[in-house]
Amino acid sequence: MDHDDPDIDALFAPLEPSKAFDVVLSEAHEVLSHVRQPIEAELWGSDMIGALSASADSAQVMTALTESLVPAAEQTATPEALALLRIFGAIGPPQLRAAATEAAKRVIALGVPDPDWAAAIGAPKVGKCWHYGDVGGQQESVTVSFAYGDAEHALSVLIDHGKGGRIKDAWVGDAAGLLDRTWFAVENDPLVVFGAIDAADARDRLERAIKAGECPEKPDQADDLTAHRALLHARLDLLAAE
Repeated sequence: MDHDDPDIDALFAPLEPSKAFDVVLSEAHEVLSHVRQPIEAELWGSDMIGALSASADSAQVMTALTESLVPAAEQTATPEALALLRIFGAIGPPQLRAAATEAAKRVIALGVPDPDWAAAIGAPKVGKCWHYGDVGGQQESVTVSFAYGDAEHALSVLIDHGKGGRIKDAWVGDAAGLLDRTWFAVENDPLVVFGAIDAADARDRLERAIKAGECPEKPDQADDLTAHRALLHARLDLLAAE
């Protein structure tokens, strides 16, 4: 389910966000025409935003996306540009989300066709939530499932309480059967604490972790956080609305 293109950092990170539109649009044209599910579009967009953020301050990146890429996408008014606006409108922070959504409406008014997944993106149904960790309370994994119709995905966040409750890793996977598999894996382990939690509890745990910051120890953990950070923040907004 994850977007595994190893070249995405090389494509985006060396560029200033305000000058990256041609590269972003080219990548969107190559990728988004093959996307069939809203979560696939969200994962691509989150990965792209993370790659752009690697070369600049996050606030500067969001300003550049809002003030440069959104108007450029609207002016181009192609199906892939509209898809890009739909993604920004689903997983961006409030300012970017609002600008992209309004720009998308104007592009649609020109007769550009919306992606098949556009009506659903950004609004999956919140499903089951759970957490598990070691009995000493050093590390904890919080998982929340989300559903677009019958297709469920799970967002998992690894929190290191030994390092101030910061986020060590985050990833997205297929939610089908995941809760049962997790329970079977840990039910006979006396060193693991496992439990179901509600959406409000999951939100509180994730909010505290986001505020605490990040602490990846391995390159793949850092890559995961970069790729999933925007999606994590967007999903937290959904949990807050529950």
